[in-house]
Amino acid sequence: MDKVEIGARLREARNIAKLTQEQLAEKVSIGTTYVSDIERGAKFPSLSLFIRIVDALGVSSDFILRGEIEAGKNSVYDDITRKLDGLTPKQRLGVSDLIDAYIKNLN
Repeated sequence: MDKVEIGARLREARNIAKLTQEQLAEKVSIGTTYVSDIERGAKFPSLSLFIRIVDALGVSSDFILRGEIEAGKNSVYDDITRKLDGLTPKQRLGVSDLIDAYIKNLN
């Protein structure tokens, strides 16, 4: 287990969640400096704190610990499906078109 890689994935997840280090620290009842230490790989949280962090970020612990793996993919797919459920068919089609355009521009 590489603490630096895990910290980088936690930082990525925090940024995706649009949380500052201060906001994450407040959500999980720790100091901002400790969040920074974890993200830099200088420290690793206890298991109970790790669970609170991934819950606060709404991310799969599999992704944080091991990177993109099948279980992580399923979690992302489930999240996308939940978001699409509340849309009208026309809105879903619009989202699909946006995804197609985004993927096309990745190449």
